[in-house]
Amino acid sequence: MAFLLLCFCSSCSYKQNQAFLEKKDAASPIAGFKGNAETYKIKPQDVLQVRNLQNIKYIVDDVPTGAGAAPSSSGGGAAAVGQSYEVAEDGSVALPVIGRVKVDGLSRLEAANKIQDLYGKNLIKDPIIDVKIINLKVTVLGEVRRPGNYPLIKDNASLIDMLGEAGGITDKGNEKHVKVVRGGIVNPEIIELDLSDVASLSSPAMMMQNNDVIYIEQNKKSLRNEKLQNFSTLIQPILLLLNSALIITTIK
Repeated sequence: MAFLLLCFCSSCSYKQNQAFLEKKDAASPIAGFKGNAETYKIKPQDVLQVRNLQNIKYIVDDVPTGAGAAPSSSGGGAAAVGQSYEVAEDGSVALPVIGRVKVDGLSRLEAANKIQDLYGKNLIKDPIIDVKIINLKVTVLGEVRRPGNYPLIKDNASLIDMLGEAGGITDKGNEKHVKVVRGGIVNPEIIELDLSDVASLSSPAMMMQNNDVIYIEQNKKSLRNEKLQNFSTLIQPILLLLNSALIITTIK
């Protein structure tokens, strides 16, 4: 009788806990995406990687190394890395020979074209300048195989691209409830996406922005198994104590 009463109380407690969790999830501040996918504009303190694709010797042999250099996302190692330059507070970047070039407010491609024109007029014949912004990042958390920070190197990188970088969603992940936290700590916007819905894949919200945080929730099956495991862990010592009491009572 005592055992049945204990199980009943535990069951009620479990249902209350489940209801609490469902209420908490329902109260999450989910907002619809209202913005448009915009090309990132260079800002002061951004770090630019600049290289001339026409200069084979520079790319292969004379690549600067050290704290300022960043690994290439293409996996090419040091041979694919150009020198890096930080954008000053006045929005300019200091480049070899041509000096300071104003780049703030420009996209990566616009900055590359401006620098290419300056080098082409004065120094290099038919340069092909490539510019990357190497300090941008996206954080991937939750049910992915490799959570962490990932550089946002290429233009128009999508949520799918970043999940691929993180090794994909685990078996415990819920692809129907993917959250993107955007806008920083002061004024965050929380966007919820359903990756099982093909229509959502074309949403502008899928395009990642600097400092986005992607969070993959657990799926219902995984949550249910975790609750049962926690319940089992909690109840085992109680059952052991109850059995011991019953044995002592029987012996007496």
